[in-house]
Amino acid sequence: MSTTRRGFLGTAGLAAAAGTNAQDHDHDHKHQAVPSDPTLRVKALESLLVEKGIVDGAALDALIDRFENKVGPRNGARVVARAWVDLAYKSRLLADAPSAIAELGFSSHQGEHMVVYENGPKVHNLVVCTLCSCYPWSLLGLPPVWYKSAAYRSRAVIDPRGVLREFGVDLAEDVELRVWDSTAEVRYLILPERPAGTEKLSEDKLADLVTRDAMVGVGKIAGAGG
Repeated sequence: MSTTRRGFLGTAGLAAAAGTNAQDHDHDHKHQAVPSDPTLRVKALESLLVEKGIVDGAALDALIDRFENKVGPRNGARVVARAWVDLAYKSRLLADAPSAIAELGFSSHQGEHMVVYENGPKVHNLVVCTLCSCYPWSLLGLPPVWYKSAAYRSRAVIDPRGVLREFGVDLAEDVELRVWDSTAEVRYLILPERPAGTEKLSEDKLADLVTRDAMVGVGKIAGAGG
C-alpha cells in the first residue's frame, strides 16, 4: 500500500474500478456523505484539469502537501509538545481532551468531541474511519489521501500491523495494538511517545518534531538528530 498521494490515488483508483469496497461497519451515527468511488472521481478530474493546462500537477501537489503536512498539523503538534513538557497538562488532556485543547486556544465543533490516547512502550494506538474520513481538522488540517482511501480504511482494521509496517512502523509482538474508529461524534488524537534525547529541547523545538502521521498512529517520532 503506497503512502504517497500519487500512489494512493493510483492504487485506490484501480481498486474502485475493480469494484473493491471498504469493509462495512455498524455505527449508530451519521458519517459525512461522500459520493461512490470518490478517489476515482478525484483522479479523473485532476487528470483532466492537468491535461487541459488549467492546473499544474506539481503545483497542486505542493499546495496540498503544505496544508497536509506543514500548516495543518501545527495545532496538534503544539498540543503534543505541551503535554510532553507539562505533566499536569498531559493529565488534563487524557482526562478531558476538549477542555485541555481549548486551553491552547484551539476549539471547533469537532474539538468538543475529541479523545486523546497515549502511545507507550507496550501500547500503540492507531486511528481510522472505516466508513468515510472523519478526522480532527482543527488539529491536523486536511486529511491525507491515504487516510480516506478504501485500502487504509479496510486494512487498518483487518491487518493493522501490516499497515503499520508499510508506514515503517514494525511493532514487537508484545506491544498491544488498539485501533480506534472515528465517527461524526468522536474524533481521536494520538499522543506519541516523546523521543529520547529531547530533554533539553524547548516546547517550540519539540513541536517541530511532531508529525501528522505520529498523531494518527501510523508513525513514530525521531529524536532531535533523527
